Amino acid sequence: MNYHPLGRTGLKVSRLALGTMTFGEQNSEREGHAQLDLALEAGINFIDTAEMYPVPPGPETYGATERIIGSWFQRSGKRAKVILATKAAGPAQRLPQAAHIRGGVSHFNRNNLEQAVNGSLARLKTDYIDLYQLHWPDRSTNHFGRLGYTPVSDEVTVPIAETLEALGDLVKAGKIRHIGVSNETPWGVAQFLKLSEQGVGPRIASIQNPYNLLNRTYEIGLAEFSHREDVSLLAYSPLAFGVLSGKYLHGARPEGARLTRWERFSRYSGPYAERAVAAYVSLARDHGLDPAQLALAYVNSRPFVTSTIIGATSLEQLRRNIASLDLALSPSVLEAIEAIHAEHPNPAP
Repeated sequence: MNYHPLGRTGLKVSRLALGTMTFGEQNSEREGHAQLDLALEAGINFIDTAEMYPVPPGPETYGATERIIGSWFQRSGKRAKVILATKAAGPAQRLPQAAHIRGGVSHFNRNNLEQAVNGSLARLKTDYIDLYQLHWPDRSTNHFGRLGYTPVSDEVTVPIAETLEALGDLVKAGKIRHIGVSNETPWGVAQFLKLSEQGVGPRIASIQNPYNLLNRTYEIGLAEFSHREDVSLLAYSPLAFGVLSGKYLHGARPEGARLTRWERFSRYSGPYAERAVAAYVSLARDHGLDPAQLALAYVNSRPFVTSTIIGATSLEQLRRNIASLDLALSPSVLEAIEAIHAEHPNPAP
């Protein structure tokens, strides 16, 4: 395992992070604990979760993932060995699936953020969170699969400055150490950085956005922020909901798999994505590589990626994903990936 700076925090996080959004839905508490044990044994020191998890979110499972992590901390006594990241859910107008969280009006104001942090701390059985992230913007913008931007007039939002001031007080209180954003845009990142430079609240350390072979839009306007401003990319969905493993090709729906169980997860499906996936899977097999490991190895190799968030529903799947770190893609494979990307650019943003 190798480790990289998390923004300008002084912390170093493992190149692979364990994503936990299956805990409490696809994975039981026992299975979640086993994944956490295996991850630490492999050198992973970075765990990512959210108050909204597991996915798909619902009132009956709200907070279950954090509770499973909390019971693991209690059982193992290994809280100090982990850099822990979680997220505050934003308003349901931007994500209707979050309507059960604080009445669906969970804007990033002081009251909501205090409620969110205190709830997460209780479920996680810890007295501090290393990285506290805003799960999605408190404004309508192009995220969660939307490529184009459509302005919304007279929209009710909390100013970023107000959010930063509230987060700053939570840092002073010792409840969180550092902050990050998620599903953000270049404009949003620029605003957070500008305000912190003006003395308003803490500086963002990271951005957690999707990045994979089917969605490389991060490269267009955000990768330069990662490079020049030390805003660490925590790349989520590196396998595009497992689609890049090839297991869903030609209409296949393996028993128990996410897209088999929940048809609404169509972000990385569709004919354009299917053609791109077929090309990447064929490339991997032509070179004797596992398609999922090829997809992960590509993300791991990008210079603007600090940590790749991997998830799994079985220990064997998790082991294979961790092993992607040992795969160095040859120049010919990288050249072929760029050729496929040129033919099928960002088919699933």
